[in-house]
Amino acid sequence: MTTKGIFQGLPWWVTWIAIPVLVLAVFGGLIMSVIGFVVGLVFKALLLVVLIAGLIYVVRKFTS
Repeated sequence: MTTKGIFQGLPWWVTWIAIPVLVLAVFGGLIMSVIGFVVGLVFKALLLVVLIAGLIYVVRKFTS
């Protein structure tokens, strides 16, 4: 049975509202943990880039 066959006889609101709400209710914590981890990783990477750029700027300013 394909996915089309499973959802074929259901009203539109079950497919587009009820099922996504259930998925978010069940996996919402996991999704937010993954998003939080990715955002934290991107923030740390940007902070590292800024610190390295600042270090290079300071070293070049005082050595030349």
